[in-house]
Amino acid sequence: MSIIEVENLTKVYRVNKKKPGIGGAIEAMFKREYTEVRAVNDVSFKIEEGELVGFLGPNGAGKTTTLKMLSGILYPTSGTAKVLGFTPWERKNEYRRQFALVMGQKNQLWWDLPAQESLYLNKEIYNVPDDEYKKVLDEMTELLQVKKLLGVMVRELSLGERMKFELIASLLHTPRVLLLDEPTIGLDVVAQKNIREFIKEYNHRTKTTILLTSHYMGDIQALCDRVIIINHGKKFFDGGLNDIIGKFSASKLISLTFENGGVSKEDLLQFGEVLECEKLKAVLKVKREEVTKVSNQILEKWSVLDINIEEVPIEEIIQKVFVSSETQA
Repeated sequence: MSIIEVENLTKVYRVNKKKPGIGGAIEAMFKREYTEVRAVNDVSFKIEEGELVGFLGPNGAGKTTTLKMLSGILYPTSGTAKVLGFTPWERKNEYRRQFALVMGQKNQLWWDLPAQESLYLNKEIYNVPDDEYKKVLDEMTELLQVKKLLGVMVRELSLGERMKFELIASLLHTPRVLLLDEPTIGLDVVAQKNIREFIKEYNHRTKTTILLTSHYMGDIQALCDRVIIINHGKKFFDGGLNDIIGKFSASKLISLTFENGGVSKEDLLQFGEVLECEKLKAVLKVKREEVTKVSNQILEKWSVLDINIEEVPIEEIIQKVFVSSETQA
């Protein structure tokens, strides 16, 4: 069953074009010129119950605008969307009680109150029964290891700790749909890992449908089997993360550790692009279909202590996807 259904969703903004300087400001008072910006352009997709889908695109691609329409914050210019059978921008209470939106750059916690006060306020807003609130709160604070911080003022929490409480606040009413917009932005490596593990465990345990935007490819690799990519407001790709690797990465990396020195960059150039060559270690970028042949040739020619074959970093592959979408725009 499709929990989220989006058909030809479009959002167009009229932007005032003002000439620079005082003259431009005076002219704009009497005559204004507008240009249209298509933040989201004819986007369609479906997400099934329990899926955790990555929503990717460069800055300004239309990701956040799409999430805002799915949460009912924005009205579309055209197109339709159904989430849990509801039209989001009708803002019915029955719908608002079943979804949550977490934005990494926006706070919903009260800055000058202890975290537990903001959580209790959310509990009252969503009419969460006392016993259910206590159960969810105990469970979430235990999973995220923040139980001892409930009485701390929000402004005294670290960024990672605040994001954990933001997640808890959004999950108190056990939503069926969770929209996550850059939930790990600005966090250190440890905090990012903690948030990822929590999201993965929560999705696995509750089967909550999650749509996740992130610029950290580590988030996408760790959490999402399926990704939707948009650029300039248009959908460019919708499929498995592994399908992106196969379609946009023609190469693999071969990492080598030699038993003896004396292997130079010039010696290795015949096999592929040499990304690294120093002392006893080297890294080659080799065409995918030639990996086996090249590996055998190197093993026959030199004494190799260790060889490791892996995919090109996902960041590089996604960048190629964005470049490809630019040329087709």
